[in-house]
Amino acid sequence: MRATRTGKAAKADKKIDKNADGRSGEHAGNRPETLGRRNAGQAGRADPGGEAGGAVVPVDEPSLPRRIRRRGDAIRLSASLAALGLVLLLPSIARQTTTGIQSDITHGTAQTPHFLLALANLVSTFGLLAVPVAFAIERLIRRDGLRVAVGLLAAVIALGVTLALDSWVASGPSGLVEYLAWTRRSGGAVPDPLHTDLTPVIAYVTAVRLGGRPRWQAVTWTVIALAALAALAAGYASPLALAVTYFIGRAIGYGTLYVVGTPNPRPAGTAVIAVLRRLGMEPCGAARVPDGPEESRRYTVELAGGGPRDGAARLSVTVLDRDQQTSGVFYRMWRRVRLRSGPRRPVRSLRRSLEQESLMSYAVTAAGVGTPRLIATSEVGTDAALLAFEDVPGVPLGELPRKQITDELLTAIWRQLRQLDAHRLAHRHLEAGSILVGQDGRPYLVDLRSGEIAASDLVRRLDLAQLLTTLALRVGPERSVATAADVLGADQLAAAVPLLQKVALSRGTRAALRRERDLLPRIRDQILRLRPEIEAEPVRLERFRPRTVVSIVAGTAAGYILLSQLSNADLRLLIREADWWWAGIGLVAAGTTYLAAAMMIIGFVPERLPMIKTVLVQLAGSFIKLAAPAAVTVVAVNTRYLQREGVRPGQAVASVGASQLTGLITHVMLLILFGFGTGYGQAESLTPSRTVVVVLLALAVAAAAVTTVPPARRLVVRRLRSLFSGVVPRLLDVLQTPRKLLTGLGGTLLLTASFVVCLEASIRAFGGSIGWTTVVIIFLTGNALGSAAPTPGGLGAVEGALTLGLTVGGLPAGTATSAVLLFRMLTFWLPVLPGWAAFAYLQRKEAI
Repeated sequence: MRATRTGKAAKADKKIDKNADGRSGEHAGNRPETLGRRNAGQAGRADPGGEAGGAVVPVDEPSLPRRIRRRGDAIRLSASLAALGLVLLLPSIARQTTTGIQSDITHGTAQTPHFLLALANLVSTFGLLAVPVAFAIERLIRRDGLRVAVGLLAAVIALGVTLALDSWVASGPSGLVEYLAWTRRSGGAVPDPLHTDLTPVIAYVTAVRLGGRPRWQAVTWTVIALAALAALAAGYASPLALAVTYFIGRAIGYGTLYVVGTPNPRPAGTAVIAVLRRLGMEPCGAARVPDGPEESRRYTVELAGGGPRDGAARLSVTVLDRDQQTSGVFYRMWRRVRLRSGPRRPVRSLRRSLEQESLMSYAVTAAGVGTPRLIATSEVGTDAALLAFEDVPGVPLGELPRKQITDELLTAIWRQLRQLDAHRLAHRHLEAGSILVGQDGRPYLVDLRSGEIAASDLVRRLDLAQLLTTLALRVGPERSVATAADVLGADQLAAAVPLLQKVALSRGTRAALRRERDLLPRIRDQILRLRPEIEAEPVRLERFRPRTVVSIVAGTAAGYILLSQLSNADLRLLIREADWWWAGIGLVAAGTTYLAAAMMIIGFVPERLPMIKTVLVQLAGSFIKLAAPAAVTVVAVNTRYLQREGVRPGQAVASVGASQLTGLITHVMLLILFGFGTGYGQAESLTPSRTVVVVLLALAVAAAAVTTVPPARRLVVRRLRSLFSGVVPRLLDVLQTPRKLLTGLGGTLLLTASFVVCLEASIRAFGGSIGWTTVVIIFLTGNALGSAAPTPGGLGAVEGALTLGLTVGGLPAGTATSAVLLFRMLTFWLPVLPGWAAFAYLQRKEAI
């Protein structure tokens, strides 16, 4: 809850004091007799006009939209699609488990008594048509035909999608055909495994929203369950096909609802006024003010002569809408999973939100902390609830001019936090917008919905760290720490030092810290001046870090791809017939590539770099390549490394760009040189195919089009200008040091030579032999394709290009495949584990 602001309250007063004709009317204490009804048609549920004794209470607010898109529908759509994807993946990742489950369910349902099976078949046959039609007629009688139309639209879409998927399954992957289309009844494939009779009904039932109508819901889903049971027991359907049918129907239903929208269930301001009247209050005017956290609506309500019990002249009313309770759910779930001190309940019901804020308000008031007094709570129909607070005119701390933020005000704010801490209460959202500075100069804490009672020591220390940062953003770390020390003491401030981490702060605070990156270190320095002997090691707040997730995903993907490649190779031939002496030479050559890559970086950086650490950085890049394309990995890792070594960001990017540009020029020159050599020696062995010619012509046409289209030409010119303005000056710096230039060029040539030797050794390990110039051009071509491919480490593109090139170059297909597999094993897969170790070591040393 956040009380109204002085400026906005004044505007609201002017709006309230105007009658329907726009003239200045009577003040709030005198009831106007005739006022316009902006939202009388939307109130609907309780005293639509907000009338009492013939008077109409004016509510100044924009018209509510007729239809809204609920976030809940989008979340359910995502969940249905995720479940559908998991079901479709089951045959691939758990083949035996899926077979066992299908077999058990099929044999279990086959034991169903014939009488029950016949009854289920009969009921479902008529019910699948009768129940939806009956519900449609009932809605049409109640003039709710739009709901029926949305349901019919979802059913039509579901029918078309099901028919299309049926035809795809029939000609799709053999695994899906086997698990979706095979049935015990037919012993083979069926024409419509996804059941075109069930999917439209499920989509229809989902789109018409049977929630809140338990009888219709029970009857409809019972009929659908009987139809699925009958098909399963009779052997006409597989369990996997029924699961896919269900999730497709649900996904289409929720997707239709989200795209079309649903009727707006949010009660208008007149319904809020009617509820306040039932609570014994006498509203005489209301105005909508800016929304609060999680898009909760807010109103300023004027009372006639004060409330009968409380004496308040004005209320600040917060309305919680049921459809807004899913706002920010994914962010809260992520914080809950990632942080040890995340929100206790990422998903809260309307009742839970109402109780949470009410409880925190009462607890904070009882603790003697300044906060607007909660006067009443109530439901507003079935889709909303309200909290009525005594209005405190004021300005949020974030909007208060800095010169008005005195040390006395800061001290008062810290006293409020001390009171919270003494009663083991935590606010959990102490941003500048959650601290209201009243007209009397006193601070008030608002927006209590995220708070906790009986809070742990860690959560209360996080409140301290958050408030330190919030005030430092407004008045600087010196004043923030000094005033806090006067109230809390240096020892308590010292406990917050390990928690001054971005991950512990709110989303808005983290966004503000992007503009002041040195603020947290400055706060720590100010506290350490008070207590130099404290331990400043940060507390581990994260259950896991994003890089951990990346590592797990990359490792899993790499393992899956490696197993897929190994399954297509003859491992017995690889182990039994390979000449491991040549394989050893290939391993040495593969290791030399990291030394060569380090020489490339060292040669194009005028600053002095340690050789061993630079080699470790290149080795760490072999692990990161599992999650990103090779070209992106090289640039990102080396740029980060150079910045950690003290090279300015612009120069670091230019140095890496210079090495990459030199490598590209060298690569093209070698390709042309050895291309001529290959064509001269054995022109017939590597004749360009028709596909290559078409690709080259297409590239030529694209280049011509770019030069003739002005926007594209300007883009190319701008990129080239940035290249020559950054990279070329860096190259000129390197040219002034011949030793550096020799190191860089030598590393570039050594890198290519090492890869070529590794590929040649891999070929000879299996008894193959082709001209070494052919090996060079095949490697250069495959490496270029791998660098351009968007897959991690060029997976797929490199293997395909090298295998094709070696086969065209004269090697037998089996030998070429085995040689490429060994080459990739030595250069891509084996360095992964050492690369991970180097990556972890460099991370600990903060070298990358």
